Amino acid sequence: MVNRPDTRAARIKRHKRVRAKISGTPETPRLDVFRSNANIYAQIIDDVNGVTLAAASSIEKGFEGLGSNSEAAEKVGKLIAERAKAKGIENVCFDRGGYLYHGRVKALADGAREGGLNF
Repeated sequence: MVNRPDTRAARIKRHKRVRAKISGTPETPRLDVFRSNANIYAQIIDDVNGVTLAAASSIEKGFEGLGSNSEAAEKVGKLIAERAKAKGIENVCFDRGGYLYHGRVKALADGAREGGLNF
């Protein structure tokens, strides 16, 4: 019998390691990414006050296209940047959530940078 590695547990372990070093402040909140097989989600979080300042995802009403590809991730990145700019947020620290900085996660980051966020 073949034992398959638990990729979810490995991701959570990586995420905990990253979160030990990254924390969102009111001046530079944390841009957090969660990616499922079907959709992608992004939140801007102030960890000091424990509050979500802005959020965007591919599951929202009015979102055009498939939620599980790089194009959708880029749209979500632009959307989160637009919502952050409306709240006066320009600088964030990027939290890739334990995922590799590749594919949809990279597309979301590029879309957020295109939208005007600095990280």
